[in-house]
Amino acid sequence: MKQFIVDAFTEKIFGGNPAAVCVVENFPPEELMQNIARENNLSETAFVTKEKNFYRLKWFTPAAEIDFCGHATLAAAFVILTQVEKNLSAVEFETLSGKFFVERKGKFFEMNLPAYVPKKIPVTEAMQAAVRAKISEAYLARDLLMVLDSAETVENLSPDFDALKNLDGLTQAVTAADKNFDCVSRVFAPKLKIAEDPVTGSTHCLIAPYWSERLGKKKIVARQASARGGILHCEIFGARVKISGSAVLFAVADLKI
Repeated sequence: MKQFIVDAFTEKIFGGNPAAVCVVENFPPEELMQNIARENNLSETAFVTKEKNFYRLKWFTPAAEIDFCGHATLAAAFVILTQVEKNLSAVEFETLSGKFFVERKGKFFEMNLPAYVPKKIPVTEAMQAAVRAKISEAYLARDLLMVLDSAETVENLSPDFDALKNLDGLTQAVTAADKNFDCVSRVFAPKLKIAEDPVTGSTHCLIAPYWSERLGKKKIVARQASARGGILHCEIFGARVKISGSAVLFAVADLKI
């Protein structure tokens, strides 16, 4: 089995969010895919298999299969379009969350994804205790989004990860306005055995619509302020969001299984 390690949402190795991409003729048994993801110990391992004119795509964290992952989708598209079928300029994926279309545009890979609708919910004491910062607003879709007062608060945050597990949402994100970008964020996923996700495409399907509405603009440039860091170019159009970023190849391996 051929496996690629790709750093997504970055133009340099050791930046962005690393994902493993396994290109297979047919999906292996679920137990084996889960074991590979656990062995890789990255936030996501993607599995792709060709079917006629599209690819089926699955994502696994070290803990479980999930229904949507942005950076591993970008990584999978990067592998298909630069390593497997170099003559293509776009690829279509069939996933648990429907069809995703990714187009290569120069150094960027543009994903066409479903947008989450931010639903405002009350800020609770449990949220503020878990985040260890003042929260001005909170929104819930698949993930929980908490709005803080400044980029500096987001960057310096030291949350209580055990307490985060008890909050709503698959992941828990914090965000604020940023002087050099439209917004800054960090994303935590202790429920998936991931303390902090370096760059999270799927959660920006919630973050980007929020900032689009707040700022009154369709195009959002977002910075994720993890230790590795990453930049996401987002565009809202109706119930969809285009998220673009670069990617680089770190390693290629033959798995002995």
